[in-house]
Amino acid sequence: MLLYKTINGEATVQQVINKSKFIANVYPAQSREEAEEFFDIIRKEHRLATHNVPAMVIGDKLQLQWASDDGEPQGTSGPPILQLLVGEGITNVAVMVTRYFGGIKLGTGGLVRAYTSSAKLALDEAGICGVAEMAVLYIEISYSDHAKITTVLPEWDTEIISEHFTDKVSLEIKTDISNLENLKTRLINFTSNGIVFLGHETRNEKIKLI
Repeated sequence: MLLYKTINGEATVQQVINKSKFIANVYPAQSREEAEEFFDIIRKEHRLATHNVPAMVIGDKLQLQWASDDGEPQGTSGPPILQLLVGEGITNVAVMVTRYFGGIKLGTGGLVRAYTSSAKLALDEAGICGVAEMAVLYIEISYSDHAKITTVLPEWDTEIISEHFTDKVSLEIKTDISNLENLKTRLINFTSNGIVFLGHETRNEKIKLI
């Protein structure tokens, strides 16, 4: 079950527009505190820059949204970056676009395009992924069932995480939470009720987007 979209990791890109240098940094922040720490690092690194424009979206429902123009004309830099993030449904991300002014004014429209295009380049470089809720099952089966079940689990959109062999085979397997009940039924039928369910847990994991 896809919960939200975010970025794979950190990224930095830069481009020059009418002699102004724009450096975009993105970071996978899980909280406002993490985002602000990231912003502080970039500000110190580029303390001589003309502007360091921040934006962040935090929360699985995009609950926290914040941006600043950092001295650029109102609504020309931070808010457009924020609009880009929200429009793409990307969360748990902090973006800071640094500008070194090159002497040529870009105008309102030019600033919006420069800041959003810089942010988009950094997002593309980082890579967009999904975060899904996964179910991890702990099961116990016979050796004969194990020999058969390993061939069908991939067809059931299920991955074997670990195996432990004693008098029986203990498996740790993973599937999307939406597939959990269907998987349990299939396992019971496949093993003629010879399976032992030792429990399960859920966890959020990054997944590729199709």
